Amino acid sequence: MTGGAQLRVLRTPERPGPGPMPDALLRTLDFRIARRISGLLQGDYRSSALGHGTELAQVREYQAGDDVRLIDWNVTARTGEPHVRAHVAERILTTWLVLDHSPSMTFGTADRRKADVAEGVALAVGHIATRRGNNLGLATFGDSRPRTVPPAQGRAGMLALLRSLREEPVRDAGSNSLGEALTRINRLARLSKLVVVVSDFRGERDWREPLLELCARHTVIAVEIRDPREQELPDVGELWLVDPETGRQLRVDTSRPGLRERFAAAAAEERAAVAAEIREAGASHVVLSTRGDWLRTFAGFLNSSGAAR
Repeated sequence: MTGGAQLRVLRTPERPGPGPMPDALLRTLDFRIARRISGLLQGDYRSSALGHGTELAQVREYQAGDDVRLIDWNVTARTGEPHVRAHVAERILTTWLVLDHSPSMTFGTADRRKADVAEGVALAVGHIATRRGNNLGLATFGDSRPRTVPPAQGRAGMLALLRSLREEPVRDAGSNSLGEALTRINRLARLSKLVVVVSDFRGERDWREPLLELCARHTVIAVEIRDPREQELPDVGELWLVDPETGRQLRVDTSRPGLRERFAAAAAEERAAVAAEIREAGASHVVLSTRGDWLRTFAGFLNSSGAAR
């Protein structure tokens, strides 16, 4: 990461991390999201509220309690009644990052685990979200210690994210859900915000209604992370399949072509249903894989028209 903020954790073959994150590509991400996410970053963000600022919104008649320093003397002299200048209030952008710590995120059969890609997305979003002194907040779910880190400005927000990422979550089945986390954000995020949800969107689909409510008031990006083996079975004979969310086990014979075809079809149908529900809620949606260069895929998504509503 740039700016002296580093995530220092022990990398092992089991936890390889997100991989290279070149400064040049992060700067590209910075530029692309600044242009695409509805002009929300500071300097481009137009507040709907009136208050102290630099952009003139209107001139109106003076009311008791108005700051006399805001009196527009030219209009006052012309109309014979005191008038004040009301400006567009300047506000910094608050970004909420919702991060999946559920057991299924430890799965990974390609270059890294899904949790490693999620970590990389969190770092990239944190780099972008804290630029120019903007605020970053964090909500986690899926492990035994769900967290809500209130938004903090600039470097303080980035350091809070780094501290959270240093700790390996205590994952167990049946923990708090994505729906609960989104309900938390709906309760905390009052004004228009940018919300980035990073998850594999597996397990209970209790997130549909909270996501719909969230999208009604905020710009939401849903970052779905997949592993190739979740979509297709290899031909390796008999093996046990384990659902990390529930612990349920199933013995299958992967040498049977019909079984592999049915598995791939069912997996594709299930993911298509998830994607449709995300789109119907009004969120932008991108799929990142544990195989290949996820960061370039993310950058390409932000550069496309689908990244902004």
